[in-house]
Amino acid sequence: MFFIIIKLLDIGFNIDMLVTPLIDTFDNVKSQRRSLTNNDLHDDYPQLHSFLMSIESKVPTANTELSFVMEFLYLMGRKSNGTYLRFRNEVERWCLYCWQHHEKGIFEVTRKDIESYIDFVYQPDKSWIGTSVQQRFVIKNGQLLSNIKWRPFVVKIAKSLTKKDPLKLAVIDEYRPSQESLVSTFTVLSVLYQHAQMEEVCDKNYVPVVKKSCPYLIKQVQRKTPDTLSQLQWEYVLGITRDTADKDPAFERNLFIVATLKSLYLRVSELSQHAKWSPTMSDFSVDSDGFWYLTVFGKGNKIRDVTVPSAYMPYLKRYRVYRGLSSLPSPDEDISMLNKLRGNGNLTSRQIRRIVEQSFDLAINALQRDDFDDDANYLMAATTHWLRHTGATEDAGSRPLKHLADELGHASSETTDKNYIQSNIKDRARSGLLRKV
Repeated sequence: MFFIIIKLLDIGFNIDMLVTPLIDTFDNVKSQRRSLTNNDLHDDYPQLHSFLMSIESKVPTANTELSFVMEFLYLMGRKSNGTYLRFRNEVERWCLYCWQHHEKGIFEVTRKDIESYIDFVYQPDKSWIGTSVQQRFVIKNGQLLSNIKWRPFVVKIAKSLTKKDPLKLAVIDEYRPSQESLVSTFTVLSVLYQHAQMEEVCDKNYVPVVKKSCPYLIKQVQRKTPDTLSQLQWEYVLGITRDTADKDPAFERNLFIVATLKSLYLRVSELSQHAKWSPTMSDFSVDSDGFWYLTVFGKGNKIRDVTVPSAYMPYLKRYRVYRGLSSLPSPDEDISMLNKLRGNGNLTSRQIRRIVEQSFDLAINALQRDDFDDDANYLMAATTHWLRHTGATEDAGSRPLKHLADELGHASSETTDKNYIQSNIKDRARSGLLRKV
């Protein structure tokens, strides 16, 4: 054991970091791959270079495979940063597992190796589990050093529990992947091997076979209705935010955000600034008949126009007046939709979520004060995305399915029907409501 520690220290590898991050952000992955190909990794990513050196004798293909998956991830991430992050997490784990646990290249594995990996994903080694999300690399003296706190898996605490007990800590023993996470693992690995087959890097893809016999996947014959706020909870969120904005103008931004996300069924990413889109006030437009629309950049790099209801217009007007603008936007208004209080540009997704959480917390306190404890407890679990679900679910009974699907940006009305209509479930719930004990 002493000899192993000395050997690791000799090559500059931190003994506390037995699991090291491999792949940087989308913005950096192309230059990272170039450094790997040109043998410059030791200058830019010294600890990653040391890690690859340490496994070279057992897995001589590691460098080549890492270069291949970086190129694959760059191709997958060009359309969506969300897709890149999801694929990177899964591919990175798989590479680390193959190289460290099996001392095999990712294109040398068998069906049994993949089955073993799924067992591992369901219950990873404790040393692979962290208690908080960490960035992979930190810059120091011009170099990107591996973050020793990063782990491939992260155990999370239910948000409602942390609100009740801010000191509650995540427990590694409680980690289990969700069904969505397991499905994502199979999907990403299968796409990786399909790509490798097209590139003639490998000739087999065992992933679909393993998925078919996976004991951890639960078949869901009926989709769960989306999480939404109740009418009472939404009235408190909107009402308390509006009342606070009446007293403190800084909360006008909160009011505009919660009203927009819910009324226009928006995803957070559709209201925030990112590399491909920065919402401006001119994204609001009016046609010759007086109907207002908001142009948004949605999933799959698709632009769509969302109709703006009349009841929403007062919230748009009061937000604009708060910012010193005219009550309604003009077509040439190149002004950020959600301005930062400091600096230029729009808010990021993370900043928007924090603002919504602020309004949720105010509503929770008000519900508790008014003795609506059950509603307050339920609201503690709510996320920003619930506002989109709430608006769509609320309107599902009064709008044509095709119209609702177009507003939501769904490629198929079937997706909208499964998520928001579900008449068979609701009818069944109504018919079963009066059953006797």
